[in-house]
Amino acid sequence: MKKIIKILVGTHNKGKFKEICSLLPKEIKKISPVTLKIKSPKETGKTFMQNSILKANFFYRKSKMIAISDDSGLEVRCLKNKPGIYSARWAKKYGNFSRAMKKIIFLVDKKNSNRAATFVCSLSIRFNNKKIITVVGKINGKISKSPKGKNGFGYDPI
Repeated sequence: MKKIIKILVGTHNKGKFKEICSLLPKEIKKISPVTLKIKSPKETGKTFMQNSILKANFFYRKSKMIAISDDSGLEVRCLKNKPGIYSARWAKKYGNFSRAMKKIIFLVDKKNSNRAATFVCSLSIRFNNKKIITVVGKINGKISKSPKGKNGFGYDPI
């Protein structure tokens, strides 16, 4: 395989772009789809993996560059694993992530039940017309009673 010189980081989320870029080697040039005026595709998958593959394929086809994309979200047990793949859409529905977090805390408190939750992330990298690699990672935890910290984005504070 050829050495990777540049990569399209397929997200319009500034926090996610910064986070993914920080994990990639410094010598690789990271390109944003915003720079290339490429809009995001509709996320029509039924799973995090399907959506990350869909996005990596889309950004590869639009840019003809190696493309890395993710789909991630929060699954809360007592909410039947919601918001799940709709995590970003939940934030939009409630106005922003801050309000969506307050809604999640309210719903969990209302149920007065298990605060168990899982953060799921699927990451896909499309190298060429035939090669794509996808991984899924999960971190188990509990929904906090209030937001904490200042360095995260999205649902990180809870």
